[in-house]
This record gives sequence, structure tokens and C-alpha cells, in this order.
Amino acid sequence: MKKTHIILIISIFLLAVVSCRKSSQINPDANLKLEFSADTVLFDTVFTSLGSATHELRIYNRHSDDLKISSIRLIGGESSPFRLNVDGENNIEIYDKIVPAEDSLFSFLRVTINPNDLNTPFIVEDELEFITNGNTQTIKLLAWGQNANYIVADKSVNLGGVIYPYHIVADSLETTVWTSERPYVIYGYALINSYSTLKIEKGTQIHCHKGGGILSWSDGQLIIDGTAEEPVVVQGDRLESYYDHTPGQWEQILMMDGRAGADHRISHAIIRNGTIGLNCQSVLKATECALRVENTIVENQSGYGLFSILYAVEAKNFVLANCGFANFWAFGGDYRFVHGTIANYWNANEHNSNENAVTVTNCAVDANEELFYYPFRMEMDNCIIYGKQKDEFKTSFGPDADSTYLFDHCLIKSEKYNGTMPGFSHCLFNLDPLFRDQMKPDCHIDSIASPVIGLGNPLFGNEMPSDLDGVSRVGAPDIGAYQFVGL
Repeated sequence: MKKTHIILIISIFLLAVVSCRKSSQINPDANLKLEFSADTVLFDTVFTSLGSATHELRIYNRHSDDLKISSIRLIGGESSPFRLNVDGENNIEIYDKIVPAEDSLFSFLRVTINPNDLNTPFIVEDELEFITNGNTQTIKLLAWGQNANYIVADKSVNLGGVIYPYHIVADSLETTVWTSERPYVIYGYALINSYSTLKIEKGTQIHCHKGGGILSWSDGQLIIDGTAEEPVVVQGDRLESYYDHTPGQWEQILMMDGRAGADHRISHAIIRNGTIGLNCQSVLKATECALRVENTIVENQSGYGLFSILYAVEAKNFVLANCGFANFWAFGGDYRFVHGTIANYWNANEHNSNENAVTVTNCAVDANEELFYYPFRMEMDNCIIYGKQKDEFKTSFGPDADSTYLFDHCLIKSEKYNGTMPGFSHCLFNLDPLFRDQMKPDCHIDSIASPVIGLGNPLFGNEMPSDLDGVSRVGAPDIGAYQFVGL
């Protein structure tokens, strides 16, 4: 009886609610119009053949009665580069959509642009037409198209249990040159084969799809040859502003062991938003080449900025900034850094495991879980190592391999090390360098109060007489990649 009584009460209550609700009706008044969240839907630059991100357009009924949209259509019809979804329905033309009183509908738009023969960006457009009670309203649709050179993987190789899809862009005994006429969009890896060279000229834009990058095979050679005015940029293939500072969009630039006289060279490059910016590994054989980096920024990598196994690396006028694990991680090898800024204020997500800006070791664990050792040598001159951890320089050295490091005229954040210890000459500790913007990141010095101003060793300053911006540092160099230029 009690259960029946409760059901009866609930039924009566629901009936009362329904009967009190105002009955909705479609109002055909020609004076009633829709409102929209925007009068123009503008898409950022979109690579031809590659669809855009989805843009939202809200359709509002501000009136007290329902409105029926008799027709929503892309005026360009089948030839329109845009595609439409309204309330879950996909089509180029949609009929009889009801917008409830004082409510709204969601519509979503994408664009895919056909390629043409233009090198410069070009505009495509259409209009979205709404007919309601005889009224015609339109929303402009605009997008910039950009033709590109597409590198699409057609083979794959297994490296250490990881499958790398690739397309050979420079085959054995040949030199391939990438120019700045059109961007390069890479699906999988652009592979530089043994005894070949890929040279990338100034101003070239390289966009890597998720999981892809550039791979220099054993005895291959990579040369990135940008300028201060026209750097080479390597980043993801999403051009919408949302992705400007999104890490992990692509994988890495991977350089394997190389041949004598064929150093990898990277000059005036910006490498951003990947997983590992520069990954150099000498694992198939002892490398006979070096990686030489100048005037380059590696930033916002979800893993590592510079990752090295048994490699020789020389870097001058460089920034390694804001990486999820470590800006620079090395096992064994030989390293020299001059006028570098290594700064880690990573805050992109929760996976930060409190890694240090710089982590180096001479030991590793093999497949049998036994330690093995390789020599390690590192010299840092006029460099900054700073970030949000208490110790931004971490070592893990075993006794069975020679391991040495020297910091000369550097600023280091560390509670473990100090200037009285071996390996540190004329160094500063735990003094905030006063960067312009830690999180962006922008590692320019922002204040005359910065402790790094004028305290670099002129001997090292003469090796790179201009800073990363081309500002002279002759005479009284600041520590780090940038000179302070005043407010």
C-alpha cells in the first residue's frame, strides 16, 4: 500500500508540473530573427589536404516562442571547402531545425582546402545561409590555405622494439635540399639514409604530425642552416592558435651515430612543442661525428630538450627551456656548452616527476639488470642552469668510468653544490636571473638587477661575440644566451 501511495503522489506531481508548463509553439512572425555567436567564422591557416580543427557557431533564439529554421546551407554547395554539423546532423544543407524559445543550437564547422600552384597563403571563403520565417541571414566563412610539401611514410623499421614509419628524403650518396618556398609536413619520419645529407635552408617551416619527426640513420647527416632573420622552425602540424604552446604534438629529431667529417649542424633554429627536441644516440657503433648547435632554441618539449647517449655535442648561444622531464639528459659522452640558458619551469601538466634541468650520468642498466659504465666529460662556460626545483643540476656517477665536469662563470641553482667544490670556477649559486617570462618561456634578462649582467668570462664571450638576438657581447658579456639591453 505504501509503495502504491508513493507512486500515485509522484504521478500527480509530474502531471501538475507538465500542466503548469507553458505550451511551446512555433512562431511564424517574419520580424523574428536569429542571433549568432559571431558574424564571421575565421579559421587560422590550414594546410591544403589537411582538415582544420572544428570551430563552433552558436545559433540563438532570444524570443519567447520556438523558431523553425527552414533551411541551413553552405552557399558553395558540394564545391564548398567547408563542412557543417548542426545538432549532430552532417550535411551541406539541413532543413527544419527547431530552436526552442530562449534557447540555442550548436553548429560546428570544419574546412579542408584543395591544393593549387601557389606558394604563398591564399584565402578561401563561403557563406552559411539561414532562412527563418522568410528571413535570410548569412554568416561569412573565411580560411587561409597554405600549400605544402608532404612527406608521407611508406616503410617502417624496428629500433629497440619501437616501430618507426619513415620515408627516405635523402638516399645514400645524395644531398637533398629543403627550401623555404613551401612548408614541409611530415607524416611518420623523414629519413636521412646512410652516407647522405639533408640540408634545410633558411626560413624553412617544418611541421611534423603526431608521432613523427626527422631521423638521421647511421652515417647520415643533418644540416639546418637558418639565419637570425629567417630561422628554420620545426613544430607540430596544427596551426590553430590553441596549439601554439601545446607540447608533445610530434615526436623528435633523432640523430644516430655518424661518420667522420659529417657532423650534424644546427644553426638558427627554433624547435618547439615536441616530445624530444634533439635526440642523439650512438648505440650501433661509436660515433665519429658531433652534433654542433648554434643560435638555437629548443622549448616546450613534453619529454626532453636535448637527450644524448654516448655522443659528442657542442652548443653555443642556445636556449633549452621548459621540458617535462629534463632540458638536458646525458649518459656518457663529451659535451661543451658556451653561452647557454637552460631553464625549466615546466607546468604543462601533472606528469612532471621533479626532474632537474640538467641530469647527467656515466652508468646505465643493461638487459640483465647489471650496471655498465662509459666515460663522461662536460664543460659549461658562461651558462645559466635555473628553474623551480631546489637542485637543477643532478649527477649519478659510478666509479668504473672517468667522469669530469667544469662550470666556468656560470649561474646554477643547487643546494647540493657550491663554489668551493671541485668543478666550479667563478660561479654564482641560487640567484634568480630575472627572466622576462618564466612560463612562456622568454629567457631574456628583464632587469638591471639581474646577477648575470657583465659577469661572463670575456674569453668565452669572444667565441660568440653576438648573443642569440645578434646583440654584441664583446667586452663585458652577460652569463647566458642573451645580453641585457635595458628597459
